[in-house]
Amino acid sequence: MGEPIKVLLVDDHQVVRRGLRTFLEVQDDIEVVGEAADGAEGVARAEELRPDIVLMDVKMPGMDGIAALRRLRELGNPARVLIVTSFTEQRTVVPALRAGAAGYVYKDVDPDALAGAIRSVHAGHVLLQPEVADALLSREEANSGPGRGTSLTEREREVLGLIADGRSNREIARALVLSEKTVKTHVSNILMKLDLADRTQAALWAVRHGVTG
Repeated sequence: MGEPIKVLLVDDHQVVRRGLRTFLEVQDDIEVVGEAADGAEGVARAEELRPDIVLMDVKMPGMDGIAALRRLRELGNPARVLIVTSFTEQRTVVPALRAGAAGYVYKDVDPDALAGAIRSVHAGHVLLQPEVADALLSREEANSGPGRGTSLTEREREVLGLIADGRSNREIARALVLSEKTVKTHVSNILMKLDLADRTQAALWAVRHGVTG
């Protein structure tokens, strides 16, 4: 087994943080490296501890989760952020994903599903529920037309389809018998040609335009 996945918990409710820590600490491959009670403290702790994953609540006093996420991206912090939200806060998920979140989980998520989500996001996957994907697709409709896809090479379309399937660069490299460096180059070219910001937008573009792996 390699190094454990380092997780930072950011939530203004101490009981929630304690519950998350209690469960996650029994996972052999996950280590809780710290906690924070609001967005500003979360950003500071993420810069200090350099976790692999940040479990970020949305509604917190002062700097909320989305603002904290944007700040982490501005700072170039490499941590992947998993938003923790309630079903009634679904409308906050769209701006969170646009701000760079790797996905989200509901606050009542099954503990095993939470551990699975952390592992999935750490592996490079984007965690999207169908209803959120639909919301993002409808909002992005005016921003990216199908004509942009005509500039992609056949290999780039293959890579894009696998991104849409939630594959990490390593998995794409294995599937297409390429090096990870080559896959990264293809991903960069895809984002540039389609004028997209990240893998999440690329996956959504692929779904909307029928590009599958």
